[in-house]
Amino acid sequence: MEKVECIVVGGGLAGLVAAYGLAREGVEVMVLERGNYAGAKNVTGGRLYMRPLRRIYPELWDDMPFERPVARELITMLGDGAATTVELASERLSGPSPQSYTIQRAKLDQWLADKATAAGAMVVTDMKADELLRDGERVIGVRAGGDEVGAEVTIIAEGVLGLLSGGAGLREQPRAADHAVGFKEIIELPPGVIEDRWRLNEGEGAAQLFMGDVTRGMTGGGFLYTNRASIALGVVVSMEQMRTRSDELESWELLDAFKEAAQIKPLVRGGELAEYSAHAVFEGGIDKLPRSYGAGYLLAGEAAGFALNALVTVRGMDLAIASGWAAARAALAARAAGDSSAAALAVYERFLRETFVMRAMEAGRGVPRAIENRRLFSEYPGAVARLLEGFFAVDDESSATLVRTSLRGARREFLKIDTLKDLWSLRKV
Repeated sequence: MEKVECIVVGGGLAGLVAAYGLAREGVEVMVLERGNYAGAKNVTGGRLYMRPLRRIYPELWDDMPFERPVARELITMLGDGAATTVELASERLSGPSPQSYTIQRAKLDQWLADKATAAGAMVVTDMKADELLRDGERVIGVRAGGDEVGAEVTIIAEGVLGLLSGGAGLREQPRAADHAVGFKEIIELPPGVIEDRWRLNEGEGAAQLFMGDVTRGMTGGGFLYTNRASIALGVVVSMEQMRTRSDELESWELLDAFKEAAQIKPLVRGGELAEYSAHAVFEGGIDKLPRSYGAGYLLAGEAAGFALNALVTVRGMDLAIASGWAAARAALAARAAGDSSAAALAVYERFLRETFVMRAMEAGRGVPRAIENRRLFSEYPGAVARLLEGFFAVDDESSATLVRTSLRGARREFLKIDTLKDLWSLRKV
């Protein structure tokens, strides 16, 4: 059996960052990627939060293939035939060191694969890992394409469904109740058109989140990110709720209807469809995370459940990169000690806590339960619109002051839908 020091399963962000960190320290590392290039199987909304990452391999980020720095944040609530948008343009979020950038995974992952290769890693594409090799409880390598490859440490960064690790009993089989499903299109538009439609300076970007009618009362929302010469437009919805309505509603209908909505149609006018993709998203939170290490193996990225939907921020890529960094450090520590037992690799948890990964997951502990409240997606967007309509209405009975209009509208729209109870349930989010 051929042997290397470390095998990485999956050529996404977590796996490639781990491979880069190991290779630059002289570790013989092999990445197995089932797509025909790194990033071929990876789908994301398209936004990477950078501020938490700048201390992790800082030499990488200067020439990273970003699309646009996000200078405008928009949240749009759709309901009752109206749209309400809250918009923030802040120099503190963009400025010289932007908080986040839009990205395209095919470009980003291939770039990172080149960095890992230049550092000395071997990235093998079109190679699906079929089975983990075991010696008792210890993972000792993988079987892929009819060949067996052994390793002291196997880093499993295979993605959200975890078919390889689940098949080996290292984590539970995925449950629809803990996942959402996302659908996304890349629509090409000229850079100048993008900047005009979102009121951007040259080179700047926008991120827009949508909630309400876009998911027809189900938990989830829509998103729109501006790239250099395209936009990423998509819908994410509870997998379990989507499954229960499969007799009446096809999943692709949500995205088609979203594109035709009065608030979206002008934004995509004249665009050319360049790409369509779908992807599962883990939303089980910290209480549903699998054990991330064991004898001879580590779980990283989405395979370890590191994804967080905190309503107005949706994070996964930054958590994947940081977990790849922590996995590399744990594998290096095991190598230095000559010990890849579960006890030795438990240091991975300490390295994860030294990053922001576990702090972010802990902070979002209450999110999965909070977003089960469907009123957030079905009733509140329309209530907000009706309240604001009262502010702007002018008729022959418009004699109330703004304060009285506000109080009367708030009582009418929000007390009847248990707003105080909902605010109390959201206090820990």
